[in-house]
Amino acid sequence: MDQQQAPRFFKHGPSPFARVIVFSTLSLALMASDSKFNYLTPVREALMVGLQPFQAVANSPFVLYTSIANYFISKQHLRDELETLKKQSIFHSVQLQALQSLKDENDQLRTLMNASKITTQPARLAEIMYTGRDPFTHKVIVNIGAKNDVLAGQAVVDGAGVVGQVTRVFPYSSEVTLLTDKALSIPIQVERNALRAISFGHGRDNTITLPYLPANIDIQKGDKLVTSGIDGIYPAGLAVAKVESIKTNANSPFAQIVATPLAGIQNHRQVLILSSDTTDLVAKDIQQVLSEDAKNLSDKKDRSSRKNDAKL
Repeated sequence: MDQQQAPRFFKHGPSPFARVIVFSTLSLALMASDSKFNYLTPVREALMVGLQPFQAVANSPFVLYTSIANYFISKQHLRDELETLKKQSIFHSVQLQALQSLKDENDQLRTLMNASKITTQPARLAEIMYTGRDPFTHKVIVNIGAKNDVLAGQAVVDGAGVVGQVTRVFPYSSEVTLLTDKALSIPIQVERNALRAISFGHGRDNTITLPYLPANIDIQKGDKLVTSGIDGIYPAGLAVAKVESIKTNANSPFAQIVATPLAGIQNHRQVLILSSDTTDLVAKDIQQVLSEDAKNLSDKKDRSSRKNDAKL
């Protein structure tokens, strides 16, 4: 009598190596298609919306701790703080009076020189929720996004200077790339002599560099770097960094210039996102070009009709 084969209790599928090959191929195909066609952008936005409640729950212990700590502040501490704020208010009021006088004088000089006045860009207050997950980049996530009319490319600043730039926008949050990230560049100029250059984030620490400048460049340690405004993103005159070191090498024609950002990149939680008028300016330029083309076409038709009438 033939020996009956024992039944299998567990059904075996493909081998682990085959599964690794299949899923690796699928992952590479998805990454390549997303990189070229951005197929997964709606999926990311949907995930960010779905993760919003979990982020709120994760931040709730810190919010609760802050509320309890603020509740138990002593009255004496509040009195001292109020007295200090009153003194600062008087001091700032005097400074604002002087600033208003300088502004009026500046406006008058600009009118005499037939120069256009500097317009103040509207800004939105945002709060940093957490830093980016990639340890090799310098990015933070703020709590406002497309629902608050935030656009990619807008400048981000605080009370001390430039923080960075909005690089990705989600419905309820936005990604801000800090100026110390190696992928971000900002057109700057030296406040002392108006020398223009481009700064790049160092990437490995909280500094920025000014590459490809000659060794005999007129930049000194302690010089303040401000935005030049030639890119149409950052308003001119915003503080960027302070030059910390200048090194030269006999084997290289370029100087190694390192500067430290003035903004509180690693300290502050609140930032301002500046609205940019670049889109409106581009639209006006396009409209002007179209109107000029239409006018030229009309003039050509008029000349052609006149020639035909003259021949008749």
